Amino acid sequence: MPDPKILAAGDQALVVEFSSVIDPEDNARVIALDEELRLRPVEGVVETVPTYRSLLVCYDPERIRGAELGALLVARSRTLSADARSRRRWHVPVLYGHEAGLDLEAMAQMKGLSTDEIIAIHSGATYRVYMIGFSPGYAYLGGLPEILHTPRLKAPRQLTAAGGIAVGGMQACVGALASPSGWRFLGRTPLRSFDPQRATPFVFEAGDEIRFHAIDPAEAARLDRLTEKGEICAELEHLA
Repeated sequence: MPDPKILAAGDQALVVEFSSVIDPEDNARVIALDEELRLRPVEGVVETVPTYRSLLVCYDPERIRGAELGALLVARSRTLSADARSRRRWHVPVLYGHEAGLDLEAMAQMKGLSTDEIIAIHSGATYRVYMIGFSPGYAYLGGLPEILHTPRLKAPRQLTAAGGIAVGGMQACVGALASPSGWRFLGRTPLRSFDPQRATPFVFEAGDEIRFHAIDPAEAARLDRLTEKGEICAELEHLA
């Protein structure tokens, strides 16, 4: 593997860039370096933020210089094991359509499919969590079937539902909080992927897998009640 590029991000952060494209192997290297720095901390590093293809490393310049840190990060990247961390797969319930599924019928018409076919295609794929960003718990997903690749809306909506399940371009997402968005919404999940009141506020991590399954309004209401009590209404599967 080629060495990553080290880019300055102001005077207190470096970007370790592994690639210029979205690729699961490069994303695995990002996650592996993030894990490496967690397990073997570097004096002066105060925070790391994994993204699709790079790792932001924030540091205290009074404790370590940028040039020294950059050389160390390149050296660490040469010995990474992208398969070291156990894989996790979340099975996430989705209420497709209804009030939150603002774009389900329009997408079906656009693709020349029925809404049931859109749901079957969307829920039949396995998605990779590439990164968490935009807002707390917001998961950017790869693995969206090509037939569902759809441009974002020309005019973003000012407010969309918490737990929104949406697509934008070649990406999919699981939203956490109610927020503005230009993505196309197929439904929502009762799962709160971010809840500051829980012992573990975040559900997803970069590198996780997600499978969706459809639920009806009665089941969504039941899971909403459990979510209000702080429960995580998604099944976690540990993969080899």
